[in-house]
Amino acid sequence: MRTRVRGWRWRRSPLRRRSDVVEAWTVLVVAVLILVGAPVVGAAAAWWAHGEARSVSAEQQAERHRVRAEVVGRNGDSLPSVQADGQHAYRATVRWNEPGEGTRTATARVPGSTRPGEVVDVWFDSRGRSVPPPVDGTGVWQHTLTMGTCAAVGEVLVVLFGHSVVRRVAMRRRLAEWEREWARTEPEWTRRDA
Repeated sequence: MRTRVRGWRWRRSPLRRRSDVVEAWTVLVVAVLILVGAPVVGAAAAWWAHGEARSVSAEQQAERHRVRAEVVGRNGDSLPSVQADGQHAYRATVRWNEPGEGTRTATARVPGSTRPGEVVDVWFDSRGRSVPPPVDGTGVWQHTLTMGTCAAVGEVLVVLFGHSVVRRVAMRRRLAEWEREWARTEPEWTRRDA
């Protein structure tokens, strides 16, 4: 029958070794770093990522503009691609009227289910290149949560890795101490000379 004595590493005992005390303090530090440190690191990373994503979103919204355009034809050599929202898109020739400049034609990404003659929203940057729509509030929050979660999980993994290294070193020292003790005690038990 096994009995566990809780907190034995904290009590004074002739069987307690220095490696036991180090391991006990390490467990306490690991618990604090995981329970307090991980949420703090995750929140700090999320706060930073939210600020960065909002500035990128504002920058994209300032330089990109949406145009309602009619799909004229599909480019024969364009292969479908997957957009950020998971839907397929392909390049097609689109036409729209721009006030003061007349009719304009360009190549832009359109949803995969679009047929010639349909009107779709396409986005262009300040140089007239077809670009994806700017990041919206949902994208900002997705980025924020992803970065916060990854930072918290990364912090937990680093702490657990450090704990395993400390435990391995403590175990090696413990085994070396036991080996030295046995080398001293074994001759008395077996009645052999060392």
